[in-house]
Amino acid sequence: MKDLLNRYGVTLTTIFVALTTFWLAMLVVLPNLYLFENSFRPYLPVAEIGGPKDVYSLNNYLTFFQSPIHISVFVWTILYSSLVTLICFAVAYPMAYYLAKVANRRLLPTLFLLLFVPLWVSEVLRSFAWFIILALKGPLNFLLLGSGLIDAPVRWVTGYRGVMIGLVYTYVLFMLFPLYNAISSLDTNQIEAAEDLGAPWWRIHWRVILPHAKPGIASGSVMVFMLSVGSILVPTLLASTTSRWFTEIIQQWMFESQDWNTGSAYAFLLLILCTVFVSLVMRVFRVSLSDIAK
Repeated sequence: MKDLLNRYGVTLTTIFVALTTFWLAMLVVLPNLYLFENSFRPYLPVAEIGGPKDVYSLNNYLTFFQSPIHISVFVWTILYSSLVTLICFAVAYPMAYYLAKVANRRLLPTLFLLLFVPLWVSEVLRSFAWFIILALKGPLNFLLLGSGLIDAPVRWVTGYRGVMIGLVYTYVLFMLFPLYNAISSLDTNQIEAAEDLGAPWWRIHWRVILPHAKPGIASGSVMVFMLSVGSILVPTLLASTTSRWFTEIIQQWMFESQDWNTGSAYAFLLLILCTVFVSLVMRVFRVSLSDIAK
């Protein structure tokens, strides 16, 4: 706070604090508190709201645990979101290292511009574009058939393949930029010293670069995982009849069944269980919140 006061003065600091407080209170805290309170109340006709039947209970939460199908969908959502996170790391790490330590500094603005271009298009349009690309008679199968790599068209939009492709494409930049920031702060002399001592390239990455990039890996992984778990547009547009995402179940409770009470309970279960899962993974890999906040 003292730094803000010294840098911007009392007036601007007060405005910043007021706007931040308003955003957190009115757009984050209060809506979530409203949903949390509704998650304990039963779904009733309007005339019966506030009546003797409108009592607090855990029935909405028990609905989830009494449904094997919903539990299965949740487990698959967690597993495939974890796989999306791993794929994003495998794709983003070489790119981040190239941008941070190999690429010409004069080319960086152009390269970053090319990376940012997809973000200028809405997620809906990007998902629709991937639906066209992955279609049975779409451009991807046309190119693969023309090059002789496949003998018959591949049904890409089946199972969770289409969803994973769409999620990786949508959220890979959320892994790339934290990794780039972490690797950029590494002194290049340490890499050169390891090379001079005869270390192979894989050992340099394993013993020098990856440990230094730990905060970026942790931050990017948490963002990609949580965004993937909570995604609704990509699974809706690219999922098949044999794949469902947990957010689709929440959407069905709220907008198709008009049962916001059960939908709120499912939403908070998703938040709580994902937080527990992320906390356990952080403990296994010995990552702290301070690493993510760096």
